[in-house]
Amino acid sequence: MHLLEKKIVQGLLPKRQAYSHKGDYGRVLLIGGNEQMGGAIILAASATVASGAGLVTVATHSCNHAALHARLPEAMVLDIKDQAQLMAALQATDVVVVGPGLGRTGADLLLLSTICSSLTAEQSLIIDGDAITLLAENPLPQSKAFTVYTPHEKEWERLSGLPIDKQTVKNNQASQEQLNSVIVLKKHLTEIYFPQDVWQNQSGTAAMATGGMGDTLAGMLGGFLAQMHNKKSAILAAVFLHSHISDLIAETSYVTLPSEIIKRIPKAMKEFESTLEVVL
Repeated sequence: MHLLEKKIVQGLLPKRQAYSHKGDYGRVLLIGGNEQMGGAIILAASATVASGAGLVTVATHSCNHAALHARLPEAMVLDIKDQAQLMAALQATDVVVVGPGLGRTGADLLLLSTICSSLTAEQSLIIDGDAITLLAENPLPQSKAFTVYTPHEKEWERLSGLPIDKQTVKNNQASQEQLNSVIVLKKHLTEIYFPQDVWQNQSGTAAMATGGMGDTLAGMLGGFLAQMHNKKSAILAAVFLHSHISDLIAETSYVTLPSEIIKRIPKAMKEFESTLEVVL
């Protein structure tokens, strides 16, 4: 197991080129936020925007549109129930983040099935929150997209069938191979399972144990994957910076709110940028 530390992440983020435009930094589509959990998709989308994605679109319940426009004017919004608009957005995007505040109804499962079957190998898919539970209860054919699951330990138990006390590195690797995806297992010292190796994050504290933290990480992963050529570097950088920012806030705060982490993402990314993109 490799240790994910500051010295590893330093230089992973490439310096932005002078001659570039928003199209060079990727398109991200975030899907989620039902009538009760609009805050989840707002946090995720805010993290994606703060992470530097070029164009961000949010497909969510219509009751969340006004709040999204007010909180995040940088993002475009569409109705999650408008199938024509959603299909067009799926075809045009580089990265899809699905699950924050999505819900677990039959309609949500049908939507998830459509997403998984519509994406191509050139796209990336981040499966978070309710989408993980839906897939655990209703297995669907593997998407062609490069796929990242972001479960906490209980969600991983549902998805992999491994009780928490059986979630060893060896067992987790076996389940990761079956899913043929990257697994970001959120826990104390989060573990990232790639096909070739395993990394353990060395940052993060109990100050992060609050609602919306996972939504924020999912949004960061979407933003980083959209603009970085090396997917492994993007995932490692997003996971580390998410908790590294929290560590800095926790020096003077008892708890770190996701919204406070989001505000500090651009500055943290600047600290870790490099003129050369490191390949791990």
